[in-house]
Amino acid sequence: MNTGKIIADLRDKLAWSQTDLADKSSVSRVMIGKYERGEAVPSIDAAKRIADALGVSLDYLVGEGINARFDKKTLKRLEELELLEEDKKRILYDLIDTYIRDAKARKAYAQ
Repeated sequence: MNTGKIIADLRDKLAWSQTDLADKSSVSRVMIGKYERGEAVPSIDAAKRIADALGVSLDYLVGEGINARFDKKTLKRLEELELLEEDKKRILYDLIDTYIRDAKARKAYAQ
């Protein structure tokens, strides 16, 4: 997926107009439109401001890197989870694993 499509999808998900994103990111509406149509590629500075406004990482915005699948809120939670005591971390990981296992089982039986 290209950066312009990712920007448009995130903006639509937030129900923002291009003007809303331009105001929140300090990137012109004209440039937002060009990025979304694939007519231009944002500079690193512009991409960072857009990513911050949309609440995602730069990796996520460009669709590459190890964190490309996670928004900033998820990344922050993962960072905070790592700061917990080992026994509390183990309990949370067990709970997460249980939900994942159950979701996979439901999906398998649904097919």
